[in-house]
Amino acid sequence: MELENIVANTVLLKAREGGGGNRKGKSKKWKQMLQFPHISLCEELRETTEKDYISLCERQPIGRTLFRQFCETRAELRRCVKFLDAVAEYEVSPDEKRRECAQELLDKYFSPKSEDHIPELGEDMVGQFTERLEQEPCKELFNECTRQPVTKNTFRQYRVLGKGGFGEVCACQVRATGKMYACKKLEKKRIKKRKGESMALNEKQILEKVNSRFVVSLAYAYETKDALCLVLTLMNGGDLKFHIYHMGEAGFEEKRAVFYSAELACGLEDLHRERIVYRDLKPENILLDDHGHIRISDLGLAVHVPEEETIKGRVGTVGYMAPEVVKNERYTFSPDWWALGCLLYEMIEGQSPFQQRKKKIKREDVERLVRDVEEEYSDKFSEDAKSLCKMLLAKEPSERLGCQGEGATEVKAHPIFRSINFKRLKAGRLKAPFTPDPQAIYCKDVLDIEQFSTVKGVELEPKDDSFYCKVSTGSVSIPWQMEMIESECFQELNVFHTDGTVPPDLDWRGQPSPAPKQGLLQRLFGRQDCCGNCSDSDEEPTRL
Repeated sequence: MELENIVANTVLLKAREGGGGNRKGKSKKWKQMLQFPHISLCEELRETTEKDYISLCERQPIGRTLFRQFCETRAELRRCVKFLDAVAEYEVSPDEKRRECAQELLDKYFSPKSEDHIPELGEDMVGQFTERLEQEPCKELFNECTRQPVTKNTFRQYRVLGKGGFGEVCACQVRATGKMYACKKLEKKRIKKRKGESMALNEKQILEKVNSRFVVSLAYAYETKDALCLVLTLMNGGDLKFHIYHMGEAGFEEKRAVFYSAELACGLEDLHRERIVYRDLKPENILLDDHGHIRISDLGLAVHVPEEETIKGRVGTVGYMAPEVVKNERYTFSPDWWALGCLLYEMIEGQSPFQQRKKKIKREDVERLVRDVEEEYSDKFSEDAKSLCKMLLAKEPSERLGCQGEGATEVKAHPIFRSINFKRLKAGRLKAPFTPDPQAIYCKDVLDIEQFSTVKGVELEPKDDSFYCKVSTGSVSIPWQMEMIESECFQELNVFHTDGTVPPDLDWRGQPSPAPKQGLLQRLFGRQDCCGNCSDSDEEPTRL
């Protein structure tokens, strides 16, 4: 039994390291799998793609890369791109270097004497920029890519990492690129038995919508005969519950707890900006990546809050549900700030504010404590930490920090975060206080993860296919493009002849050569009916 766990961990670690060799986990046939289609096959896509600069040239990673390559062909555009890069660097520069960066911008791009001067900037605009850049740093200055689902053949599967509400979560690797992910399996029969269709679809749609450094990303969604599969960001560092209770003395030093709280505030800010209330903030739902930064996971209870409206729902985890949720009152985003207070308290104290670990207590007793009893503080809390917890754990939402009109801005302005540069934090420029061991597996042994029982008395029917097609929609544009760039696949495939002429696949005068097997990118650009391919994805696998 122990040997099975050792083998599973060894195989996963080798995959995380790239599998050895020069391919970094890529399949031997990765170029064939990702071969570009002939340009004539892309005409329908070109005509239906909205010509929007922000979407195509800024938000989409490959679009941004292609736009920059075009700008490199003309000197005046090359200067503009360098200027934009310098502005972006200025935005995330440390406070102590901001004045120096501002002066470099002024001297290099605004001065007519500089060879990088940008004449398109008029005198009025230059004057405004100069005035702004010379100020002291302050707060005020501060299409779907694929047309059809992929299948299990797209991935290599590795050991089970844990359990979700409807099935197992395992590590997986894209065969074509070598990119590692976590695959969350939603068993079809289990979903149907629990009437969880709307919950599963809601989680998928929210994950697809949110693009945040502090929330796990959905990269692919596909189906097998027995399950719907959500392919998500792989977080190798384990969850906060594991680190709070299984890495020595329970709890963290305050500096580490404050850092995680700052990142959580940014994650909640990104969700709330999309009018999504999370409703299940707790240690086991907060995961660490390879560098020790956190992401919010498991958005099964998250829900969209319509503009100018409130919602109602007695959902969440006992001990982390806010008083207004326990009392079944209406709310918007207030439960998330309450839960952040609970989590900060637990990270510092080493136990939840309203229930002791491994001590049995009735649900109604916990809810009474949440509604009526003030939490107690030990000497582990500094005055700032105690102040923030008390403000987040205010019983009345109207008195709670984060609920008085400014949301996350109120929370981030608390004195405990005085040493956090949120601009740099959001840009991923701050070092985390703890870095996971790359050779460690931060989860339970394979044999200690309880297996799901077989679902009985439930039959899948043809009418269920319409729901499966809504979930099984293939790759998600921005994460997929990031994967292509980070794995260097796009760089190797996006080539031109040395004399500047276009390759055959971009030559309108040529014709597409017939291929014995279609790669993913050829399938992407052909019009396909998603629901027409949902019957049994194992019969005709989409190769990546």
